[in-house]
Amino acid sequence: MVWQHFKKNKVGDKAECNYCKKLLGGDSKNGTRHLHDHHKVCKMRPFNNIRQKTLVQQQWKADGKMCVSNYTFDQESSRKDLASMIITHEYPISMVEHHGFKKYSANLQPLFKIPSRNTIKKDIMKMYANEKSKIIDLLKKNLSKVAITTDMWTASNQKKGFMAITGHFIDNNWNLQSLVLRFVYVPCPHTSAALSKELLKCIFDWNIERKLSTLTVDNCTTNDAMVDILVSKLNPNHLLLHGKLIHRCCCAHILNLIVQDGLKLIGDGIERVRDSVAFWTATPKELQTFKENVQILNINYSKQLMLDCKTRWNSTYLMLSVALEYKDVFYRLQQTDPHFISTPTEEDWMLAKEICKRLQVFLYRFKCIFGEKISHIQCFLSIDV
Repeated sequence: MVWQHFKKNKVGDKAECNYCKKLLGGDSKNGTRHLHDHHKVCKMRPFNNIRQKTLVQQQWKADGKMCVSNYTFDQESSRKDLASMIITHEYPISMVEHHGFKKYSANLQPLFKIPSRNTIKKDIMKMYANEKSKIIDLLKKNLSKVAITTDMWTASNQKKGFMAITGHFIDNNWNLQSLVLRFVYVPCPHTSAALSKELLKCIFDWNIERKLSTLTVDNCTTNDAMVDILVSKLNPNHLLLHGKLIHRCCCAHILNLIVQDGLKLIGDGIERVRDSVAFWTATPKELQTFKENVQILNINYSKQLMLDCKTRWNSTYLMLSVALEYKDVFYRLQQTDPHFISTPTEEDWMLAKEICKRLQVFLYRFKCIFGEKISHIQCFLSIDV
């Protein structure tokens, strides 16, 4: 009966425990008494005594029904859950070596052996490799081509440039799929040669050089040169019309340039509104003061003040539309707070109201064209709706 809990290891005639993987003498002349003794004290073995079992409630993903089952501790599953938690919530890997975390884990499950930071790092990279292999297999079996979108992003705190590459394709079930293929740090200078090198490396790494359909980038001379270098290094026979259709300009970037040119006409007024919103959202105390004045004027505080991103026309529209609802609050705060000196003028509010009416046309047209599918293209259009 003891061999139900051990397996024979032919190398050295050893018996390996199925639970803690410990190697014991497995030769027939050694007998099995020492195996029985180890099984009784093995900390990793599941308990067979019903008085020592714990009932847990589990939910089946298929039908959503709840069921009750016996709990059995699994070290490998717990390590995987720990790695998933660190990935999901972006916790530092060093947390596994913190005294508080070790104490909490020991009280929660004494049988759990906490891995080191290097071990948990290996687990995370192993999970990444498994997921990557699944996506590569999915792309290999998929019959459609893959469209690539890429852009540079600069971290505000470190001033480092990162390149994000996303693949978009229609799967065999006619569902739109968008997958982040790479998010990589690109050292300065961000030349066309450096960007094309990282992009080409990503394309070959994911084995999509034969399925590449288009490459969408914003209107920048560096990107134009990057695409030319990329096409020269790919087999033209695998590209649509030998690469003549691969370069696509980002419609969101073109639209943003158009709207930004129009917003320059009232740039001073928008700047005063922006300064006012930034003043009353700078600290929790200032925001609380703003809310109190909203209540005094019996205005419904249904929307929170938001500061725009200067390069996103839709965020400027949302900032102006929300600020217009609290125009009287800004007037009142100007009289009560001597530090608030950037109040927009009446003309600024009139121009802001007029520009919001005109920007609504863009939002309305996109809703009419794309309807419910607009959520799928927000990453291209940068529209917060």
